[in-house]
Amino acid sequence: MTAQLALGTYRCRAIPEAAVRAAASGARWIDTAPNYATGRAQILLAPVLAFHPLLNVSTKTGYFTAATGTDAVNDGVLNQDQAAAGHSLAPDYVRWQTGRNREQLGRDRLDLVLLHSPERAHPGDRPALHRAIRDAFAVLEEAVASGHVAGYGVATWAGLEEEAFTVGELLALAAEAAGGPHHLAAVQLPVSLVMMTPIVQALHGRGPLLAAAGAGLRVMASAPLHGGELPGMVDQELADLIRPDLTPAQACILAVASCPGVTNVLLAASGAPHWKEAADAVAQPSLTAAKLREITGVLASP
Repeated sequence: MTAQLALGTYRCRAIPEAAVRAAASGARWIDTAPNYATGRAQILLAPVLAFHPLLNVSTKTGYFTAATGTDAVNDGVLNQDQAAAGHSLAPDYVRWQTGRNREQLGRDRLDLVLLHSPERAHPGDRPALHRAIRDAFAVLEEAVASGHVAGYGVATWAGLEEEAFTVGELLALAAEAAGGPHHLAAVQLPVSLVMMTPIVQALHGRGPLLAAAGAGLRVMASAPLHGGELPGMVDQELADLIRPDLTPAQACILAVASCPGVTNVLLAASGAPHWKEAADAVAQPSLTAAKLREITGVLASP
């Protein structure tokens, strides 16, 4: 089954309009973060979320703007050195930011809170990183218990590929943080025909996508067009190999949406034509595993 399209608000130029369009098209998820749109993304989304109470939203804690860092220092949850880093998994900060996310989004209960690039916290020190993730998960478990968060997870750029942590380790850390049944619910990672390691791994029956899917986690594929660069790198011949009559952008999106384990493809489509083009692509039947192997084989060839 082809994955569902979701709106990603990173690099999205017209967030309220894009969110309205996504909701009208039947999209069920919008992904955001407190540092997107120079710190205004959540505030911009709030009116749309109020009008569409059944629309799910995933947000994050980890990266923050300089202004947010100043607020965190003034509220006593970060010191000056921590604020200067622009990223934190400190429990007091995670607790504070999660509350701030609820306030900015206008939602008393957040559907999903993701640790934002946790590998940034302790580069090269896996034990320290894992302790930090576990302690942040413990705070999010508290938020679940209080009814303010439905589930949590990790949004990473390189953490899974570089094995700063594995899906199995995240599940174990969540169980440790919860002291039993946990609420780890999702992972978000880049999947594209540029960053295709997760696709290749899944086609060989291993890797984070299948591990997450096997554990019942939502898998959100970010950067499916590699920041908008990919359609310019894919010619019509390759697009036709993926599926005839699709544009290069559609072919790239369908490849990601067909990848085993992926449940949502995040697209930062600011304009109506781009969103419709992507929606038409994911409405197509999935590519077979054999076709995905053919595509990745062609792209991997020198």
